[in-house]
Amino acid sequence: MEFTSLQDLIRSFPGVRVLCVGDVMVDRFVYGEVTRMSAEAPIPVLAWRRELVMLGAAGNVARNVSALGGQVALVGVIGSDIEGREALRLVGGDGRIEGALVTDTARPTTLKTRFVSGGHQLLRVDVEDTEPVSPDTSGRLARAVRDVAPGAGVIILSDYGKGVVTDEVIAACRNTGLPVLVDSKARSFQRYGSVDVIKPNASELARASGLPTGTDAEVEAALARALELCEARSILVTRAAQGMSLAVRGQPVRHFPGSPREVFDVSGAGDTAIAALGTGLAAGRPLEEAIALALLASGVAVGKVGTATVSPDELVEATLAAHMAVAEAKVATGARMVEEIARWRARGLRIGFTNGCFDILHRGHVAYLAQARSWCDRLIVGVNSDRSVRALKGEGRPVNDLESRALVLAGLASVDLVAPFDEDTPLELIRAARPDVLVKGADYAESEVVGGDLVRGWGGEIRLAPLVEGYSTTAAIRRMAGEGEP
Repeated sequence: MEFTSLQDLIRSFPGVRVLCVGDVMVDRFVYGEVTRMSAEAPIPVLAWRRELVMLGAAGNVARNVSALGGQVALVGVIGSDIEGREALRLVGGDGRIEGALVTDTARPTTLKTRFVSGGHQLLRVDVEDTEPVSPDTSGRLARAVRDVAPGAGVIILSDYGKGVVTDEVIAACRNTGLPVLVDSKARSFQRYGSVDVIKPNASELARASGLPTGTDAEVEAALARALELCEARSILVTRAAQGMSLAVRGQPVRHFPGSPREVFDVSGAGDTAIAALGTGLAAGRPLEEAIALALLASGVAVGKVGTATVSPDELVEATLAAHMAVAEAKVATGARMVEEIARWRARGLRIGFTNGCFDILHRGHVAYLAQARSWCDRLIVGVNSDRSVRALKGEGRPVNDLESRALVLAGLASVDLVAPFDEDTPLELIRAARPDVLVKGADYAESEVVGGDLVRGWGGEIRLAPLVEGYSTTAAIRRMAGEGEP
């Protein structure tokens, strides 16, 4: 998506109103650490560390619309239980979400509890009733749709198959005259009638059409078959790293390629995609532009852990990064370094840190950094600013400015992130990074390594990498000056 188009679109979001209808859930994430197996059964023991609670399903769609800057009305069902009160609290805590939740005393609030260690789910426990809601509850939901629809630009129908999206609710949505977008887990799309867009993922499209969806050609055939089996005006299939494909009645299938991204968690990425799609359409943008926004937003979401939302600032950063070379994207501020480390740690990755001036990169540096990377899963290199190099090395240094040194370092496969610092030592950067392993050259003693006491204090280790004899920046400068070896 072009940067100027994205900026224009983002500026229109505060005036947008979206109606989200469907299955509202509470998502609970229990994070901990597994260090032993239970003596009672062959199962891991999770040592509790923290919990997060957030709205899921249709609630997560609403959260994503709100995070983009839009106003959203949320229609769904909760029970008269603790989780229902939790859902009401979460809705009330977001100033952009208007709650129109119907309480059904005969049903529990849908709750999904995920137990996570090292970035991996160990177990998910669901509390739910998947039977269709009662006629009385269905009627109250339909009335809620009619009550909150005025002023909305689009309706997003989030059908997770938990019994909330009844025929009466679907009819109420269609009778508003607003564009209706459906995110469906159903085996058949026929029940939605002539809605504007149905958005399955590739496996859901395969199930609904009875055809494979691995290649572009297979997806085209599956989309054609799915349109034959329903009345929807169009079907947009999300295909993970392969992007999205759109089939509109009477038109050829169009493919929208995605951008390669490191995937941390796909939970809720579909919610993010349809929220962005609906917000873009509610802002009056054409479908193709809304799809580009959905691709961008879902690409950012999979880089986070849990059912994540995406902010306008993150969309702008992702757009700028897409136009940068790979090396440029690796150069980060201290704040972004901390964010990247949090995502890496959520996956259970081991973080390494080293630092230096790296004025004239030579064979010795390359070997040193390769060795450092072998001791960790992700290597951060702190690099001295030009002022800091002068303070350490004297006038005439550095030979190469900070931008040049940082980009050359970032071009190495062994380096995952480059973080410049202006202080005389990298102590504050180390404190912010909290690496698991701190690496320096073997010409240092462990007691001389800056930040070593900090790293050992939080359970990390110090490693000393061997140096390649005969290679140094000082020697290279002397050779260029014609002075020969010292």
